[in-house]
Amino acid sequence: MTVRAQLMWDEAVTAYDFGPEHPMDPVRLALTMRLVEAFGVDKAPGVDVVAAPPAGDSTLRLVHRQDYIDAVRDASADPAAADVSYGIGTIDDPAFAGMHEASALIAGQSVAAAEALWRGDAGHAVNFAGGLHHAMPGGASGFCIYNDAALAIARLLELGAERVAYVDVDVHHGDGVQAAFWDDPRVLTISLHEHPRTLFPQTGWAEETGAPDAEGSAVNVALPAGTGDAGWLRAFHAVVPELVGAFRPQVLVTQHGADTHVEDPLAHLAVSLDAQRAVQMALHGLAQEHAGGRWLALGGGGYAVVDVVPRSWTHLSAIAAGVPIPPEAEVPEEWRAEVYRRTGVAAPRRMTDGCSASFPDWEDGYDPGSAVDQAIRAVRRGVFPAHGLLP
Repeated sequence: MTVRAQLMWDEAVTAYDFGPEHPMDPVRLALTMRLVEAFGVDKAPGVDVVAAPPAGDSTLRLVHRQDYIDAVRDASADPAAADVSYGIGTIDDPAFAGMHEASALIAGQSVAAAEALWRGDAGHAVNFAGGLHHAMPGGASGFCIYNDAALAIARLLELGAERVAYVDVDVHHGDGVQAAFWDDPRVLTISLHEHPRTLFPQTGWAEETGAPDAEGSAVNVALPAGTGDAGWLRAFHAVVPELVGAFRPQVLVTQHGADTHVEDPLAHLAVSLDAQRAVQMALHGLAQEHAGGRWLALGGGGYAVVDVVPRSWTHLSAIAAGVPIPPEAEVPEEWRAEVYRRTGVAAPRRMTDGCSASFPDWEDGYDPGSAVDQAIRAVRRGVFPAHGLLP
């Protein structure tokens, strides 16, 4: 049976543009959609390309304060008047004309996708323009204005969901989503990220495990800089499947920041495209096994905007669409020509980095001298008992 999938896309999301000097270049979104189209993923059986309306104030207020929404709207109308006390008009989050509209449009895609999953209109949904996980209730942060991931989860709770699991594999800690549901036992947030000692936002320590009334609802796997495929995959598989299985979510929401990649200019992990694809496949499997197939997959960070982001998120879209692209597949020539036309950069030729994405299983034994294993053990000891699991 074909699982219906929604690919959320409106070309207007590329208006989320902090300017030519900012690393979050919206060309990464346009190039991803063009690669999705070049592979025919958007035309696969059971796939609907959907453009949802922007989130309105009542929806944005599920997570964000009205005074902050008003400040974003004011800065959107007059960027020179941005109120930096709300995190707008900073180096990370410079104000730009139309900022509210573009941010609300991205949020609207994620919220509408969540609604479609809950209604049963789709089994899987992807919004690779989303995953803006740093935005806080009262402020912008880390290139994020509205927290579409948290808004989608909040809408699911409003619709009656009792258990939602959120798994974030961006290189940066998913701090905004964790903060939104810190004291809510209905939401399990798991973040696998570079250690806060070496990377923004300097949160996401293993000791952050949720409020007293929601102990164990926040899970943070903080990995040392330089961690590659074997360590990253080992940590993921040693933590995520057991927790998701124990939690039994009704919906699985995942964030797939591509900035874990070794070529990303803003972080220090050494993960390959092949490992990213392996985790995408694993999360799809967890949604099938534990969440009734309901899977909302979001984008996130990623600043190697030609070599990495489009390939990673095209793999993600294809997996959700039920037509996974083999890693050895050749990149369509028409897409490579489009990349050169738009950026002047030569695009990659294959959908792989040529890596095996293999890893030593946690059951093979604990290495006390490994910083990765120390991070895994800290999480298993600190959180697993709260879920009835052995560390």
